[in-house]
Amino acid sequence: MRWVSTDRGLVTLLIAGLGGLLSACGSGGDSNDMLIDYQRDLAQRLDLSPPSPTSPANIGAFPEQRDRLVTIPETREGMLNVFALRECHITTLVAERNSTLGRVAPASQQWRYELTLWQRLTDCLASEVPERLADADRERLERLTATKTEQLPRATWNGLFGSDEWAGSFSRVSSPLPADALSPPEAQLASLGYLQELTAIAAKDVPPPDLEAMEGHLRALNQRPYTAELLRTLTLATQRIDEASRLAELALARHDGCLTPGLEESESDERLGQWLEALSGAAHTWLAELDPLFNSLASPPDAVGAYQSEWLSRHNPSAPLPAFEAARDHHQELRRALARRCR
Repeated sequence: MRWVSTDRGLVTLLIAGLGGLLSACGSGGDSNDMLIDYQRDLAQRLDLSPPSPTSPANIGAFPEQRDRLVTIPETREGMLNVFALRECHITTLVAERNSTLGRVAPASQQWRYELTLWQRLTDCLASEVPERLADADRERLERLTATKTEQLPRATWNGLFGSDEWAGSFSRVSSPLPADALSPPEAQLASLGYLQELTAIAAKDVPPPDLEAMEGHLRALNQRPYTAELLRTLTLATQRIDEASRLAELALARHDGCLTPGLEESESDERLGQWLEALSGAAHTWLAELDPLFNSLASPPDAVGAYQSEWLSRHNPSAPLPAFEAARDHHQELRRALARRCR
């Protein structure tokens, strides 16, 4: 989207106050200050009082852990039966999982256990080991492998959505993004790519990526709640654009409402458009990367599905990104209407 137009009245709408706005952008100034500077300049140009900016509503709370998890039936096997499959190298793994510490391990560690168990069972079934097993033990290996393969998508869901690190990315204890730092952090994009690989291994029947890297990728997401910062920036920008649009609507309602003439064209109006376009692009990029993780189950928990639709959707008109783009487009139409009046 470009804000430059051949219509001189439209081009001059933003110019007077954008010097301060662009200075804020270049120095890493606060996005809220930048947008308020624009409102004040617009009010001055339209000979109106600037709006009293109000705080946007808080972003939604990520569902509680109990509302994010899905039920997985417990797999029960006696230790003698597990020992009979010792050539599959699962005996120690099962014992650790059934220990007191194993039962209270963090969600990410339990996820790693499920992935490791599935991988060892799958590898064992594809090896020469089943030929050396008694019929009952071979059938047990086939059954356990089939069960763990069927359960893996739900175990993966619980491992990710049950983890504190994942929930932290959506924390309400967050602020809008700096005006000059909208793009998703590269380390966090890499983490989402890694997590997407983990959620897809059962469907694609491929080995998991390096499980030793799991904790590091989850920590990377937890170091900075980028999702929450992005949502706050979108809701803030929508609020400020809506407030600026009301100024334009007031000016259009006056018979003499027009822009102060005499300003020459500048590149500053295009730069504002670039900032808004960058915010839109960053949001599309990040939310598209979240989609495979939220859509990894055909029937996710209701609370998670509702949160995704209300806050992370790129299509629901009331979600932050579509609402921001609608507000931006409406404001641009109002500026065009003012420009036509002021020719």
